[in-house]
Amino acid sequence: MRKQWLVVCFILAAAGAAGQVPYDLLLKGGHVIDPRNNRNGVMDVAIAAGKIAQVAPNIAPSQAKRVIPAAGLYVVPGLVDIHTHVYAGTGRRDVYCGDLSVYPDGYTFRSGVTTVVDAGTSGWKSFPDFKDRVIDRSKTRILAMLNIVGTGMCGAVEQDTSEMDPEATARVARQYPQLIVGVKTAHYQGPEWTAVERAVRAGQLADIPVMVDFGTFRPERPYQQLVLEKLRPGDISTHMYLGAVPMLDDKGKVFPYLFQARQRGVKFDVGHGAGSFLWRQAAPAIHQGWIPDSISTDLHARSMNGGMKDMTTTMSKILILGVPFEQVIRMSTINPALEIKRPDLGHLTPGANADVAVLRLRTGEFGYLDVRNARQAGKQKIECELTIRDGQVVWDLNGIAGDDWHKLGANY
Repeated sequence: MRKQWLVVCFILAAAGAAGQVPYDLLLKGGHVIDPRNNRNGVMDVAIAAGKIAQVAPNIAPSQAKRVIPAAGLYVVPGLVDIHTHVYAGTGRRDVYCGDLSVYPDGYTFRSGVTTVVDAGTSGWKSFPDFKDRVIDRSKTRILAMLNIVGTGMCGAVEQDTSEMDPEATARVARQYPQLIVGVKTAHYQGPEWTAVERAVRAGQLADIPVMVDFGTFRPERPYQQLVLEKLRPGDISTHMYLGAVPMLDDKGKVFPYLFQARQRGVKFDVGHGAGSFLWRQAAPAIHQGWIPDSISTDLHARSMNGGMKDMTTTMSKILILGVPFEQVIRMSTINPALEIKRPDLGHLTPGANADVAVLRLRTGEFGYLDVRNARQAGKQKIECELTIRDGQVVWDLNGIAGDDWHKLGANY
């Protein structure tokens, strides 16, 4: 980060010496929420050469080539969604490593997301194809968790323990350290701990976290044992408000073992998806303080048009259940970035990549669905007005970064 900031300083100094305007963009008058840097107030954000250049009150508009009015809006780091499925284009029918994945750029920027993690759709065998087919062709920053199953999330093969190779998984993870940020196990139906244990072993070998979608809940491998014994500090249990999670006792109280698991360092992620978020779990749990470490969508072809919809809708659900807005932003920016050991993401520190989301917090009468189409009313809704990725505007809902065409003359 220091090197990046020195580069920005050099660019700004060179611009000043040449009599040039130092900033490319200036977000003016927005309410900045940047949890990593403890910023929460009205400030301006200046961007130069694809980096955050300055965050301060009252930066002069004359210092920027383009000024974007942000008064009444929230300016936050680009959102980080650590549970998605974006290994699209393979032509495989009805599996996540194919038609159930989506190309990310059509779903990320409009929701303020600048970074996604593909959560185990590819494995050590298929990652090179995923990289060539999607990662290298997308504007969205795409990171990946490798499935412990070498072929990836491709249906019946997910039950084949001979495909679960910790050494091969770790080898590929070490080969692509800037892209592979974790190991994933998902959907396993057997009574053994094989999938979890081999995923954790791969995580140990590559020094990266493991994310677990527990699959079929079996009495032979209790969920309590997963989070209290099997997972390491820093590992992630996703789908935290899934109906099958033993969360509430017969009096509706959150079981103490969950808080104990968090105390030992296990992280808990929303992972909404098409089947993993129920109001009857989330509402009483959040009211008792059982809140997420990170908010994620589990974006795929079956979740995007259901109750989940997108990242800002998922964030809104946590917000209307009583989690303060600043915490919701933290759960969607720096928290997930740190979970995947990418401290360069999720904040607006000068020198950081200029990934920014400009959000509107609307008040009114809104309704939200869970995965069983049960409705919860809410009076707040988070909506993305503008998204900047590496200093470039990539989403502009109401044209706040544009010029009025009437003022551009006949030949614009």
